[in-house]
Amino acid sequence: MKPEAPPKAVLRLREAGLRPTRQRVALARLLLENGGRHITAEQLHGEARAAAIRVSLATVYNTLHQFTGAGLLREVVVEPGRSYFDTNTTEHHHFFDEAKSELLDIGGDGIVISGLPRPPSGTEVRRLEIIVRLGPDRH
Repeated sequence: MKPEAPPKAVLRLREAGLRPTRQRVALARLLLENGGRHITAEQLHGEARAAAIRVSLATVYNTLHQFTGAGLLREVVVEPGRSYFDTNTTEHHHFFDEAKSELLDIGGDGIVISGLPRPPSGTEVRRLEIIVRLGPDRH
């Protein structure tokens, strides 16, 4: 009888160089096995509690930052002190619906940039992130 393969979350953590602790695996399953999504630490903490995963909000924040540092997530800062974590790590941009507090993907080739200033000597542009803020139509 063949041994059972580890869950996808365990494999993803190992590939990213992270030890698959019980809490990391539980949070990775919530984040990475439900398709592409944008989530705040508070939302993930609520989902963890609803799934009877005992984890503090501080641990959720720490884990999200570890996952981001390992390349499993992208942090999207919509304003100071307010971040979403994106499971889509490919190059792309976002709409932010301020009324719904919702982040939506814009394809990586959906925006054309011209006139980008030359970076200072000894540096290079690594990534450009655009957040297009949406509000209610005033018409």
